[in-house]
Order: sequence, then C-alpha cells, then structure tokens
Amino acid sequence: MDWLEAELAETFDEHFELELSEPALSLELRRIYKEKHPNAMDGKSYFRALLELQSELIKLQSWVEHTGEKIAVIFEGRDSAGKGGAIKRITQRLNPRTCRVVALPKPNDRERTQWYFQRYVAHLPSSGEIVLFDRSWYNRSGVERVMGFATETQVEEFFQDVPEFERMLVRSGIRLIKFWFSITDEEQQLRFQMRIHDPMKQWKLSPMDLQSRVRWEDYTKAKEETFARTHIPEAPWFIVDGNDKKRARLNCISHLLSLVPYGEVEYEKIALPERVFHEDYERDDLPPELFVPQRY
Repeated sequence: MDWLEAELAETFDEHFELELSEPALSLELRRIYKEKHPNAMDGKSYFRALLELQSELIKLQSWVEHTGEKIAVIFEGRDSAGKGGAIKRITQRLNPRTCRVVALPKPNDRERTQWYFQRYVAHLPSSGEIVLFDRSWYNRSGVERVMGFATETQVEEFFQDVPEFERMLVRSGIRLIKFWFSITDEEQQLRFQMRIHDPMKQWKLSPMDLQSRVRWEDYTKAKEETFARTHIPEAPWFIVDGNDKKRARLNCISHLLSLVPYGEVEYEKIALPERVFHEDYERDDLPPELFVPQRY
C-alpha cells in the first residue's frame, strides 16, 4: 500500500485548500458548523477512502474505454447540496477525454425555440465515454417551474415526455444513472451563510440561489412530483444524504461503482524507450524574455 501512503501525503494539499478560506469566516459560524457536525470524518480517513474509490474509478474508466460503454450520470439537488464537490472528486484523477462534465448555462434565444431536450442530446456520451451532467433536463421540473420560467403546460409536457425519452436513451445502450443530493433546510441555511462570509466562495451565490431559500417549500413540492413521475425502472433515482459532505461524496462514488459491472482490463506492460542522442546537435540558448519570471 506504499502508493496509497504516497498519494495521501500529496493529497493533503486538497485538505489545506479546503481549510484555506476558513480565516475569512466568522469565528461564530465556524463554531456553529462544528457543533452541527460533531461526527465529521477526520481528514486522513476521508482521503484514504477517497483514494481507494478513485483507484476504482480509474479501473471503471479503462473498462468503459475498452468495452465502448456509454455512461451518463445526472447530478441534481438543491443549491449547495454538494453536487459540484462530488463531481470534482469523481473527475479528479480521470482522463478528461473519457470523462467529461456538462454544466449548461441558461438557454439562449435559439435554444428556447428548440425541442426542450435538444441541447442536452448533443452532449450525451458516445462509445467509450462517461458524461457527468451538473444539472440536466430536470431543470424544467425544478428551477424553471419554481421560478416561473416554464408554464404549467410545458412542465406537464415534460413529465409526459421524460420517461419515454430516458427509456430511449437506455434502449440505445446508454447507462443512465440519476443522483439527487438532499440536504436539510437548516444545513442549506448554514452553507449559504458560510458562502456569504467567505470571499473565495461568494461567486457561488447567485440571485437565483438566494431565491431558492425563499421558495424552499416550492422546491420541495417540485422535487416530490419529479420523483413520483420520473422514478422509472430503466432509470431510477438514487438519493444521496448530503448533510455530511465527505460521507456524501464517498457514498455517491461507491454507489456509482456498484451500478456498473466493470472489471480489470489487461494491458501490455509499458516500457520507456531509450532517448535518442545526436552528437552533432547543440541546443540553442533562448532569449531570457521568453521565460516566466521566477517570483516564487
């Protein structure tokens, strides 16, 4: 397990990164957050489990490339529920050519005239690809519905269409996996307060996010109807308890791995070829202005 210990030592920089902004938080908020999470995982246990899961994700990636599988994973949930953090840990050690993230902005004027699912279809996985949707077509039954960007007729059409749309994707050979990250009202309130007081995270708060606090109950009703009408055998929902960020990431990755029958892929051993030297070659000196100043 020497590789694991070496990776643990290197990976603690992520832990420092997460702690970096804490001085910007008020001492009171830090105290409250720790009180609300008395059983939080210690850093070393978390990173050990994360690295082991990420090594399995690498095996999954190799298997997907080798077999030509197509995997689409949807991440939905309330603002600040931890979707982005989970996606970051999934992709952290994977090849971006194999595993890519789709996070679409609001539709432009042209897209608003198209079939609703059209702009998402363009990003579906091809053979040998994993695609992670950071929010998806479920915007229609969530934020668009709650904020009034879609009419009730459009929402009803969506509910009529989405089960068959997803069955079509599955019939075409795509493994469709849907995660919903769930947090409590109190936990979202606390995370929003922390973002407000953290200059490095304020960018995460949009006017839409703030409205989601006001309309908590409307989002809850929209979520419940979404589950009731789109939880189908071909593409069921899986709810991730997101109140504990670290455990949520680990549980999500572990469950994702359990849903795919991947296995080891045998590859030829890699041998580094000998470097070629030419006696008559002399490297030219480059002008100093080409180099980045060494300020650190």
